[in-house]
Formats: sequence, C-alpha cells, structure tokens
Amino acid sequence: MKRVVPLAAALALTACAASQQADAVAPAAPGFLLGLWHGFIFPVAWVVSLFVDRIAIYAVPNNGGWYDFGYFLGIVVFGVGAKKGGERVVYRDRTPVIDATARRID
Repeated sequence: MKRVVPLAAALALTACAASQQADAVAPAAPGFLLGLWHGFIFPVAWVVSLFVDRIAIYAVPNNGGWYDFGYFLGIVVFGVGAKKGGERVVYRDRTPVIDATARRID
C-alpha cells in the first residue's frame, strides 16, 4: 500500500503535463534538423541573446518531441558536451620518493 500511494500521486501529476493539439503546429515549424543545429550553436546563441532581444536559444513554436530530441543531441553530442578528439585527462602522482636506507653518521 505504501508503494501505491506515491505511484498514484505521480500518475496524477502527469495529468498536469503541458500538451498541444497536433494541428496547432504549422507544417513549416522547426523540426529535428533545426533542433540539432540550434543545439549545436547554443553557446553562441546564448551569448548573443544576452545583448539582442530578437535572438533566442530555442525556437518557439516547434514541432515538439523531434525538435527537442535534435536540440538535446546538438548540445550533448555535437556541441558543448562533446568530448574533443584526442583529449585525455592525465593524473600525475606527485608523491615524493623517500630514501629510507639507513646511513651511519660518524
């Protein structure tokens, strides 16, 4: 019973999720490829959007899930989150070597 109550509450909250009608989006709305491009240029668009009111980092309206997926891939895989080729992180051990041999002092 204790597990059913949180599950029912989470299920009830999904009714609050925003949704739109399929005919509310124009056929020429930005889709996957534009989402991919917008995600890739996100860092530049963000900086420019701080100074220019007409520039936004996210296209509204868009076609929904496919635009979001392309935007996500653009940021994470190809843009800011992408690991540059050939980069490695190297950690050096800087512990000093102690010579523990005994010496006789005369």
